[in-house]
Amino acid sequence: MRDKWMQAALAEAEKAYKKDEIPVGCVAVFDGKIIGRGHNLRESLDDPTSHAEIMCLRRAAKKLGDWRLYNVSLYVTIKPCKMCREAIKEARVKRVYSGLPEGEKLLKKFFRKLR
Repeated sequence: MRDKWMQAALAEAEKAYKKDEIPVGCVAVFDGKIIGRGHNLRESLDDPTSHAEIMCLRRAAKKLGDWRLYNVSLYVTIKPCKMCREAIKEARVKRVYSGLPEGEKLLKKFFRKLR
């Protein structure tokens, strides 16, 4: 089942890539369903906090009607940064799965495009 969720996170990263954002994607899963999705939008929104994980946490909290995401698992294409790790911790997320070879490849492709 984890592969299914990681593929959904990768689809979010692809959305970021198509918007010329750093390609990171994240999904939040609760009770076997995706309740939040996010991808990087820092450039689009001119907001330094618009990381994939933060966007996903916001949507998941709104969906559940509670900022406490006790039984939620996050699937992220790469390891979360320090800001995102702290937000995940504050949201009381149950589990985080991160790191996907395809996510790393997409990041490399993005940075090669910038050269």
